[in-house]
Amino acid sequence: MPIIAPSLLAADAGRLNEEIRAIEDAGAEYLHIDVMDGHFVPNLSFGPNLVAGIRPASKLYFDVHLMIEQPAGYAQAFIDAGADALTVHAESKSDPLQVYEICAGEKVGFGLSLCPETPLESVKKLLGRLDILLIMSIHPGFGGQKFMPEAYGRIREAARLRKEYGARYLISVDGGVNAGNAREIIAAGADILVAGSAVFSKADRRQAVASLRNGGN
Repeated sequence: MPIIAPSLLAADAGRLNEEIRAIEDAGAEYLHIDVMDGHFVPNLSFGPNLVAGIRPASKLYFDVHLMIEQPAGYAQAFIDAGADALTVHAESKSDPLQVYEICAGEKVGFGLSLCPETPLESVKKLLGRLDILLIMSIHPGFGGQKFMPEAYGRIREAARLRKEYGARYLISVDGGVNAGNAREIIAAGADILVAGSAVFSKADRRQAVASLRNGGN
């Protein structure tokens, strides 16, 4: 069964602790926290102080997705704030190995995210170090975009490479994930479904989480 990771970006910003409790009670296991710096992507969002503020209110696994130009310079701050994993972009200006070394030293999960145009083969040397491989199924930066169908092939390729290289990463998918496409995403090989409005816009969060996990049923 896939892990459900609601994206905090879609939550009601005025009631974050309440929103987080609701999805935890609904059965979600991860909280996906998008960090944007206004440079790597044309949007701004959460900083380490936000992560530190919500950490005491939740036992969810905090996967902090650093959509920023220089993740190596901020990795320690987010770990200190309570991140359980840091997922950085292969396209950032930092060497991903720098972030890996920080995460390994702190016993925190390390993930790598790929924009839709980035070939998976370009990061094959890193696959053995990954806990999470995040396939972006939209262009990063804004919520509410539609799922890009070409992501199905990339998910299958991520699963093939995992087997080929004897890697152990979980395949995460972020962007336009909903009850209508969850079944096909899971069938392609996804282990983690990142979903924003498909969870937080629903009145019945428990049903929304269950529907994603069960492939729309």
